[in-house]
Amino acid sequence: MNNTTLEAPKVSLQTRENRLSGNMGVGELVMNVLAFSSPLATVAGTLPVLLMFSGQTAPAIYLLVTLMLLIFSVGFVKMSRSVQGPGGFYSFVTAGLGKPAGLGGAFLALFGYIFIGFFAPSFFGVTLQGFVLNTLGGPDIPWYWYALAITAVTTLLAYNRIDLSAKLLTIVMLLEVAIIVVFDVVSFSANGLGAVQSAGFALPSITDATLGLALLFAVGNFFGFEATVIYRDEVKNPDKTISRATYLAVAGIGIFYAVAAWAFIAFFGADKIQSEAANNTVNLFNDALVGLMGRIFADIAVILLITSVLACMLSIQNIAARYSFALASDHALPSFLARVHPKHKSPYASALAVGIVWAVAIVLFTVIGVAPEVLYPIASGSGTFAVLLLMFITSFAVLVYFIRRRGFAPESLWKTVVAPFISVLFLGAITYLAIANYPELIGGSAVLTVIFMTFTFALFFGGIVYAFFLRTKRPDIYARLGRQKID
Repeated sequence: MNNTTLEAPKVSLQTRENRLSGNMGVGELVMNVLAFSSPLATVAGTLPVLLMFSGQTAPAIYLLVTLMLLIFSVGFVKMSRSVQGPGGFYSFVTAGLGKPAGLGGAFLALFGYIFIGFFAPSFFGVTLQGFVLNTLGGPDIPWYWYALAITAVTTLLAYNRIDLSAKLLTIVMLLEVAIIVVFDVVSFSANGLGAVQSAGFALPSITDATLGLALLFAVGNFFGFEATVIYRDEVKNPDKTISRATYLAVAGIGIFYAVAAWAFIAFFGADKIQSEAANNTVNLFNDALVGLMGRIFADIAVILLITSVLACMLSIQNIAARYSFALASDHALPSFLARVHPKHKSPYASALAVGIVWAVAIVLFTVIGVAPEVLYPIASGSGTFAVLLLMFITSFAVLVYFIRRRGFAPESLWKTVVAPFISVLFLGAITYLAIANYPELIGGSAVLTVIFMTFTFALFFGGIVYAFFLRTKRPDIYARLGRQKID
């Protein structure tokens, strides 16, 4: 604790000289988080999978996860006021568990977000290729050209000042939300009040065989709310903005998806929704839109789904770039990745690096003949597990941090002990479920499960080993790790 406090002035001086800047408010920050979850992609893609596992209990599962993550947010927000650095989970884990664990957590975050984001180019490419060919009657352009194009667009936007990304994401998110709200309203009104009442909330049973997978997929829809802390240097009035945006994002996402799940159930029927989702997972949302509002509205939704994927990819690229920037600022990665654009005040070098990694991966997998339909479940599933593991480690770090402080700076027992302890139990259980159901998470074989799970844990423990190496061989770099200013 004392060592970290003594090192803070060095880190603070460094960040003043090479600091990101922006002017986002609560609304724009919430939209950045919502963009990560990609509302239309979630309602059209993930929600039918969840309904396949959970049936009419899906709304209650979303509300349960919302409650648990709101409890997690109590310690998260409290920690953000004590550890006032823009390093996100990297700073939190360092403050609670030490520099080695912090560096391991940072590697998990960086590679986890890069992996999650890589689902988008292939998914975008396949979706746009089909839309141009089948709906517009256009040429059959290979998916990888679309994938490279979206990578170039998001990289250009991430290169610029964060305010530009925030404004674009806000516009796209408002359009997406509008489409889904219209779907909800029309679905509820199509079959009358009786259908809505019959689709009321049903609580899941602990004995349900698929409850674990349902919880796992539901938790994944909330990823990205860490961005509220990642952008600390780029928002107005950080303490108030981060607190309000975190609670609004978590509550808003949970209620929004719970209502959307309820709308599905109201349209298809509580007794049929699980079988309908299992038999028609890919086209469930599109068929519901066509049945409710016609083909034209469904085509508009497909266009917005395409822009939704772009917004999601941009949000992820911004987060990954800031983790790269944080690590490079601490000299744990090459220092050129810590360059800040003199005009845009953005981590432009790291943003370019993330875009280049994605572009090279697209070319590589195209050359070796890997189908895009295989790429995006593996990319999103393996990345999701890495970030989930990091969230569990972070919840434990928050608990340890505040327990250590109670001897000389006791604070609210609920905020510093009870809520973090509940979060450790909940996220620990979800992490266990992810490990037990990893093949379903990535849609892959036992061999792929072993490869990617081993790689994920190797990232964390490799970061720990690297930190000990730095402590022995490069103590000047070791002293920089964590980037936090602790009050």
